[in-house]
Parts: sequence; structure tokens; C-alpha cells
Amino acid sequence: MNGDWLLLGRDGRLSVYLPSGDAALWRAERTPAGDWEAPRRLGGDQKLRPGLAAARGANGYAHLVAWRPTGADRAGLVHTTHFRPLLAPLDWEPAGHPNKQGDRTGTPAVAVDAQGRAHVFVRNGGGGMSMVAQKEKGGWDPWRDLKGRGVQEAPAAVTAESGLVEVYAPVPDGIQHWRQEKPGERPVLGERVDAAVRPGTLRALATSGERTTVLYTDDGTGELCAWRPGGKPVPLMPAAGPGPVSAVRCVIDGHDCTVVAQRSSAGGRVAFAAYPSELEEMGAAWTESGPALPNDATVSLALDADGRLVAATLSPSTGQLRITRRKDEAGLALGAWREV
Repeated sequence: MNGDWLLLGRDGRLSVYLPSGDAALWRAERTPAGDWEAPRRLGGDQKLRPGLAAARGANGYAHLVAWRPTGADRAGLVHTTHFRPLLAPLDWEPAGHPNKQGDRTGTPAVAVDAQGRAHVFVRNGGGGMSMVAQKEKGGWDPWRDLKGRGVQEAPAAVTAESGLVEVYAPVPDGIQHWRQEKPGERPVLGERVDAAVRPGTLRALATSGERTTVLYTDDGTGELCAWRPGGKPVPLMPAAGPGPVSAVRCVIDGHDCTVVAQRSSAGGRVAFAAYPSELEEMGAAWTESGPALPNDATVSLALDADGRLVAATLSPSTGQLRITRRKDEAGLALGAWREV
């Protein structure tokens, strides 16, 4: 799953999205902070290839993108919108292929601009970055080649507080950044930074009114690091486990903080850490919570309709979904985990 899979709907209910074999499933709260519905198949009966990506727009709509097989050694990207958690998502609709036709080229990433248009990013057959964006009144603009070389798995797309879309991608010995300068414009190739990125660990989020930050694990040191264009990577603390962290901004004791979470390799529990946003040099420390989880379990963070931090864990092998919420206490105090 590329991107956070726990998303808040516009009606205040949370949903989770997950790949399952050749399909994608979703579950939703029946009432905010209440019980959950059983899993349902998302977007009709079409079969999917690996590489589901998800993002939430400012309007609360969820956008999901995946590859669909279209023939022998051929695939195309498809997209669906989920307007409200208790309503079925739209069927998968074709979004095309960065090279017009061919096989799957890489894991997609998706971000949604201030106008509610999904922007889909994926490595193209030449190793660069390509993008396709929705039109405001339906359909898709033509695919755009954003250039770049040696793009690897998996990019991280993000919407800045300005509503402009950005994307980060690992490249040989570094991270490449693209950014929109005006709404609807093609993102332009920007800064590249030298970094030893562990594959599949990029996660990006807006961390202030002006800037976005990408988090990643340094493959040499094992440190969780943060980078913002215009600066240098800053190590934060040793990564708790493999894969990307989940990250969200929230207010803790009156301070704008970034909270990160990851399944710990050491004990299998969820490790949490918080630090003042964009002040990674202050460091952070992990605190573990909840029961030990299966090796394939992942964690996702979101804010609920009341702005309260919510964490979810999901194990694809068991289908076990657990939820916890932050208590009305000082610090990063979490309530008891409950299985739903």
C-alpha cells in the first residue's frame, strides 16, 4: 500500500483501505468512533495487480489508484473515488499508461490538489517520472513526462498546504523532488539530494504552510531521516522497523508536532514518537504500545473529526484490524487498543 490507508471521510467516519489478492477492500465506521462494518470489495469486480495507492482530498474524498491487467504482459492504471465511507466507491475507471501501453512500470503514488483533482505519479518505461491529472469536469489530461532518471520504488506524493502537489522519488544514491508552481501546471523537476535510501521507505507530508518533508530510512545507518528541499537530510532516530513510517501532524500540549509510527522489529509492537514539526534536530524517541503483531502488520495514522490522533494496525494474513485513540491527557497518551 503506497500512502496512508486510514483516511477520514467528509462525514466524520474513518475508513481503511487494503489490497487483498487481486482486489482492494475497504471497511468503514458505522458511526464516528463507533463500530465498524465488515470488509467490502472496492470498485467493482475488476482484478488488480500489486501496487494500490491512496490519498485524501481536502474535501474528504478518498482517491485510490492501482494497476489492472489488460492482456498478456500488459496493464493500465485505474482510479476510483470514494465519496463517503458508508457509500460504495465508484467503479474503477481507466487512467491510461505512462508509455501509452505496456506492462506495469512501477508502484503509483497519488495526491489531490486544492481543486479536488487527483494527480497520479508513476515511473515510466524509460526510468523517469510521469504524471496524469484529472480534469476539473471529468476525464484526464494527457500524460506528462516529468523527466528525471533512475526513478525507483516507490514514490511519495503529497499536497502542500497551498494545495499544490509535490512528489519525491528515490533515485540512485539520492532523492529527487518535483513541485507544482501554480495550480494545474506540470510539476517541475527540482532539487536532488544525496542519500542512501532504503527501498520502499519514503513517506511525505506537509509540515508547515510553506514546506513539505519527506521521511525515509538511511540504508547505511538505519536512521529515520527527514529532508526538505533547500536543506540537508537530518537524522531523527533509529528506524523501529522496515518499510515507511506513517506520519501525521497534530497539536500536542499546544505545540505543532509531527507524530510517526512504525511496527517495531524488536518486539512486534507499534512504536510511536513525536517531535516539534520541522525541528528534527531535537531528536525523538520511540515508545511502544499495544500487543505484539504479526510480521506483515502495518500501522497508519490519521486525525478524526475532532482532531484527535487515531492509529490503526492491520495484518493482511489475519485480517485483524485494531484501533486506538489519543486520550484527553497531556503528552502522547493512547487509549487501549481494540479489535474491530
